Amino acid sequence: MSRVPGRVIYNPHNTVALFKVMKVAVFSTKSYDRQFLEAANATYGHELVFFEPRLTADTAPLAVGFEAICAFVNDRLDALAISTLAQVGVRLIALRSAGFNHVDLVAARSHGMTVVRVPAYSPYAVAEHTVGLILSLNRNIHRAYNRVREGNFALDGLLGFDLYGRTVGIVGTGKIGALVGGILRGFGCRLLGY
Repeated sequence: MSRVPGRVIYNPHNTVALFKVMKVAVFSTKSYDRQFLEAANATYGHELVFFEPRLTADTAPLAVGFEAICAFVNDRLDALAISTLAQVGVRLIALRSAGFNHVDLVAARSHGMTVVRVPAYSPYAVAEHTVGLILSLNRNIHRAYNRVREGNFALDGLLGFDLYGRTVGIVGTGKIGALVGGILRGFGCRLLGY
């Protein structure tokens, strides 16, 4: 597989798809972003350059010479930032989020830029995490964890309560809300959905 920047290359995992290797500025990066993005990119060979700062109109000039940028939820892609990105040659905005309310789509369209996003997160992961947080609060796991780290094994203030037989209200009964309800039904909860 050729890894020449700017050339269309063959993707051995998909005999139909061809793609262009790009130089990508990745903003708002943490160490875990670098780890997972580099692993995901191993097959494709895009040139990823990681920047810790948030993407704003002030930091957009860092993308000079890049064909694409990768942004996260706290990056601010307003009209001024998008205009600056277009001036330095960026043609693609790839979001590491499902939401896109931090992107001025009208400005992106007026500059001929493509905006792509994560289509959805795993509804199972979000629902399970939600129930995990409920259990942590219900059983004071966060307090118990801190106490044990300090060598304090006293149970004062750590008593929780059974979820069984409790009524739980779920605001939002789409995919995630329905899955949360299914998990909580397994605990024997009565459910109210809105």
